Amino acid sequence: MGLATFRGGIHPYEGKELSQDKPVRIVLPKGDLVYPMSQHIGAPAKPIVQVGDYVLAGQLIGEAQGFISANIVSSVSGTVKAIEKRLVVSGNKDTVIVIENDGKYESLPTVGNKRDYTQLSKAEIRQIVKEAGIVGMGGAGFPTHVKITPKDDTKIDYVIVNGAECEPYLTSDYRMMIEESEKIVTGLKVVLSLFEHAKGIIAIEDNKPVAIKKLQGLVEKEERIEVKVLKTKYPQGAERQMIYATTGRKINSTMLPSDAGCVVNNVDTIISIYMAVCESTPLMRRIVTVTGDAIKDPCNFHVKTGMNYRELIEEAGGFVTKPEKIVSGGPMMGIALYSLDIPVTKTSSALLCLTSDEVAKQEPTACIRCGRCVAACPSKLIPQKMLEYAQSSDEEGFVKIHGMECYECGSCTYVCPAKRRLTQAFKQTRRSVMDKRKK
Repeated sequence: MGLATFRGGIHPYEGKELSQDKPVRIVLPKGDLVYPMSQHIGAPAKPIVQVGDYVLAGQLIGEAQGFISANIVSSVSGTVKAIEKRLVVSGNKDTVIVIENDGKYESLPTVGNKRDYTQLSKAEIRQIVKEAGIVGMGGAGFPTHVKITPKDDTKIDYVIVNGAECEPYLTSDYRMMIEESEKIVTGLKVVLSLFEHAKGIIAIEDNKPVAIKKLQGLVEKEERIEVKVLKTKYPQGAERQMIYATTGRKINSTMLPSDAGCVVNNVDTIISIYMAVCESTPLMRRIVTVTGDAIKDPCNFHVKTGMNYRELIEEAGGFVTKPEKIVSGGPMMGIALYSLDIPVTKTSSALLCLTSDEVAKQEPTACIRCGRCVAACPSKLIPQKMLEYAQSSDEEGFVKIHGMECYECGSCTYVCPAKRRLTQAFKQTRRSVMDKRKK
């Protein structure tokens, strides 16, 4: 019997050897901390502090607005220096709170207090997760308290910990699976306590044997938890592919994982749930991989949210040579940066610095109808037809051939011998369709 996987996908250069053997190192900020109010899917948080206020680490500074939203807490102690609009990683302007770090890192007296999750009710656990401001840390940023509050708890059959980390170069989750494995298991048990009929699955790609062995040893006597080994393939970590590979169930863009009886959380999200519920610590840190052939010393850092990307580059020894491209995230789904004066947010997984921007140098040519994009698409779409509709601004046609099922993984663009900008065109068309639907 082969390893669990899905149809389609690709095998890009992994690049993980640059940082996978580097233990996570704590790095403290030197300058001001900047907290965007939109670090999640949904409504932005609303600032509840004023310029001149003194705040403590763990203190609420941005309050969630509405059901799909998330709290923002300060990761340091210091004085609120400004509340203003600034450019953030997306290239858009967002309201941010700027805090001048006093270097004392004094926290609220409740932070760090131990709690026994078995003595808490379901409502109490969900409220703690909500107050902690936890979101999906695999990149999407969906508020976790919403994800763990489905319509019917009894319909959830699986709680899946996504340890695939299929995006090239990223190794932060891998290091957490080795260094914080006990917290992952306990965090999963916390979530399982919300769903009496569910089974826990820790899903890991087979290119991470050390993590697999360690977690298998920890769950050996756990009746409700198993480690499932997946075939190494991109985008194995995508929610739809993860659910199919581990359970055989299918979802599409109109469904939530809970519709298929599943709850899926990233490794670091599960650790954050443990920290909030068991150690009374809200989400105010990120594990970030700083890597690429332009970086002198690729590393994995434990950093405060709000910290400046430029400081992370300095901590990694700076550049070997000036990079042609810097990406927040991985090469497949990350966002190319125009500046390093960008703050670390809850969804910051990596800072990838490349000496050469190969994509920019490639000139697209005519489609040769080779079908490689169709074979690679994990959603079983027809990218060459989708591109025709996208380029002619035929949104109705794009929707009719299921273009909205694309989740912009980039597999089609990667395999295209004509070097066509497929994913970029799909992203723009999908955004346009979604914007019109909202209106």
